[in-house]
Amino acid sequence: MNELPTPASGPEPALPVSVWATGQHAPATQRRGRYHPDGTAHPAKMLPAIAAHAITTYTQPGDLVLDPMCGTGTTLVEALHLGRRALGCEYETRWATIARTNIDLARAAGCGQDAAVYSGDARRLDAVLPADYLGTVDLVITSPPYGDSTHGHVKTKPGEGVQKRNHRYGSTLDRGQLANVGLGRLLSGFTRILAASAAYLRPGGHIVITARPWRQHTELIDLPAHIITCATLAGLEPAERCVALLGRLADGEFIARSSFFQRDFVVKKRRAGLPTHLVAHEDVLVLRKPLA
Repeated sequence: MNELPTPASGPEPALPVSVWATGQHAPATQRRGRYHPDGTAHPAKMLPAIAAHAITTYTQPGDLVLDPMCGTGTTLVEALHLGRRALGCEYETRWATIARTNIDLARAAGCGQDAAVYSGDARRLDAVLPADYLGTVDLVITSPPYGDSTHGHVKTKPGEGVQKRNHRYGSTLDRGQLANVGLGRLLSGFTRILAASAAYLRPGGHIVITARPWRQHTELIDLPAHIITCATLAGLEPAERCVALLGRLADGEFIARSSFFQRDFVVKKRRAGLPTHLVAHEDVLVLRKPLA
């Protein structure tokens, strides 16, 4: 009888899991010391821990990471701190300027990898990014705009009640901004962005998209499911579907993190009879560019 081989000594390597524990620290704590305070006004910043987890999982040091809708540059900053090169495109000049400032902060902290932010419309990425980058990107990370009920900040003033702020992208009259158009145009525009990004991705490279559903009046908009369709139309292959937690795991419990506005929104919807819940995670959709 053949004997089974003796297992090697030492701890077993941790297996990857589809639930990412990316909310162990509050967003402000994750950003402290790495990001300029002016970026706080952006309506929908990606959590640094989510970007860092995706970069660590799908790239190696020295790889090139692209965010075609980079906002204030969270993906780029986390890539630099992990020893990757970073490339971004941002539609609104205001946020592109802050993204460049955040890159300068990363360089001042000792991050020496190349990084650049270009201003322009990601639907025409070929007219924004240099052709030298075509087929060289190892990982694309991005997130589409969605649901103003999940974004923004609140402030209170005596006699004026609760007022919401920083929940809009630029001018509401700017129809080139995908956050200001209907769902159909949002999805068609995002499909174009994915197709344009895929041209810069190397064969076998990954695209990571974070998104969440939201309620528009009483209707649930299942944006993650729509995005899978967009990615398929853009010629990408679904690879994984994960969950990035926005709350903290502690002693067998899950402690949700939410803003005042998000809690107020849920309370009002439940009073109206809608079984709305606090947002406690981001859907993480992982696509792959075919090898052929």
